[in-house]
Amino acid sequence: MFTDPLKNLKTLGLRENDIVADLGAGTGFYSIAAGTLVPLGKVYAVEIQKDFLDTIKSKAKEAHLGNIEILWGNIEKLGGTKIGDGIVDVTVASNVLFQVEDKEKFIEEIKRILKPNGKVLLVDWSEESIMQGKGIVPKDKARAMFEKKGFAWVRDIDAGAHHYGIILRKNESR
Repeated sequence: MFTDPLKNLKTLGLRENDIVADLGAGTGFYSIAAGTLVPLGKVYAVEIQKDFLDTIKSKAKEAHLGNIEILWGNIEKLGGTKIGDGIVDVTVASNVLFQVEDKEKFIEEIKRILKPNGKVLLVDWSEESIMQGKGIVPKDKARAMFEKKGFAWVRDIDAGAHHYGIILRKNESR
């Protein structure tokens, strides 16, 4: 693995009762790590590939985590995650921005589900990564896209040699 989900999540200062949404959860690396950090909270693992949902379910069962809700959803559509408005404390978007076709809708969906002042952990492939030329969104461009939609930059994190990490905050009261 090129990046460490547990280490990256710890930079957020999660509380044990936080609600986390892992968008484009893949096989659940961030969902499982988040589930251990928010034992009294909840993790929504949202993924469009149904076979990955079974993998996440198996990993959660193996880790004895009952706080992970697995959702088949479209992260590029407003309402597509099936998560309610303004109920999430932290959204994780790891290795998905470069794949997302409708980046504006993706960011709007994040904004919709986050509580006021909720945080986003954005981790994606760096320009120096092995994914060169495969739709990579440079860090400065990713940050600008989120800021345009009403997010404020909090700080960058060290997400590993092949990734960049940015923490952003929903910068509005509703």
